[in-house]
Amino acid sequence: MKILDWYILKRYLFTFLMMLLLFIPIAITVHLAEKIGKILENEVPLVEVLWYFYDFTIYFAHLLFPLFLFLSVIWFTSKLANNTEVIAFLSSGVSFTRFLRPYMIGATIVGILAIILGLFLAPKASEGFNDFSYKYLKKGRSAVENTNVFRQINDNDIIYVSSFDVKNSIGRNFTLEHFEGNELIYKVSADKIKYVETDSTATYEMTNYTKRYVGQNEDELEIISKKDTLYDFQVDDLIPVIYAAETKMYGELKQFIAKEEARGSSNVGRFQLVLYRKWSLPVSVFILTVIAVAVSSKKRRGGMGMNLAVGISIAMVFVFFDKIFGVMAEQSNFPPLIAVWFPNIIFGILATYLLYNAKR
Repeated sequence: MKILDWYILKRYLFTFLMMLLLFIPIAITVHLAEKIGKILENEVPLVEVLWYFYDFTIYFAHLLFPLFLFLSVIWFTSKLANNTEVIAFLSSGVSFTRFLRPYMIGATIVGILAIILGLFLAPKASEGFNDFSYKYLKKGRSAVENTNVFRQINDNDIIYVSSFDVKNSIGRNFTLEHFEGNELIYKVSADKIKYVETDSTATYEMTNYTKRYVGQNEDELEIISKKDTLYDFQVDDLIPVIYAAETKMYGELKQFIAKEEARGSSNVGRFQLVLYRKWSLPVSVFILTVIAVAVSSKKRRGGMGMNLAVGISIAMVFVFFDKIFGVMAEQSNFPPLIAVWFPNIIFGILATYLLYNAKR
């Protein structure tokens, strides 16, 4: 039986590798054809272009890792079924569960690769991919969240701006509230605040500056039309790029999320999605492998085409669930943990049902 295990495992890994080598060049070609105009217009150095497509390869492979695996398993298992090899395996007294063992070994290998890719390679590739995109391909678009910025910058200070112009470093309707314990000590407000870059400190120019000291009997006001002052926060601390979580290693990402939660960031849900997906992706490898084997191990009248049609339909539904729940977590209070794991739970149930029927 070890010969059959090795035979299936080789086909599993080889077909998956071929699927990657087939689709990634196609994706690069299509992406290059779409972006070549802007690349030439901005006179991007060749070295940067080559690094961009290296980062794009890792970014794209990590993004569609489960789907490549799913389609590759359906492809080679359907060929086994059409050649009656699956029937020969099962007729020799091998149970369907035993028949699945080399697939699970292959899924373990691919799952480990997915973990390595998600924890170590993908963050750096995501940083290079997004930096290049916003620098050369998305000029005029901002990579930061710049409306209704509400942040806790330290244990005592909370700030708010209704909007922030990243290009000119100007915020509108600025307020800063300073607390000691639960008691408000003073509140600073300004119609406009502008960040002025210096060598060592963060200097801010404020227009229509008002500082209200909260007293026990009456408040004390300080009103100045224009005032320059120093704060211990930088613009990047106030408004991190929206893809910041994708560029961090696992430990850095957990610290980053904790810091953003303390600051009251509106993007915490988006950042937590990135964290949870690092572990949900390897699990989906096993689930999709079981579904693919259960769907394609049976010889059908439509042959391989029918199996591929069923498989692609299931894959599209999986992507649909993943995207829908991801958007819900980003744009609402829907728990990111449920958003990430719900597709795996649903398709895990489907995998169990299909496996039960395949055994019969």
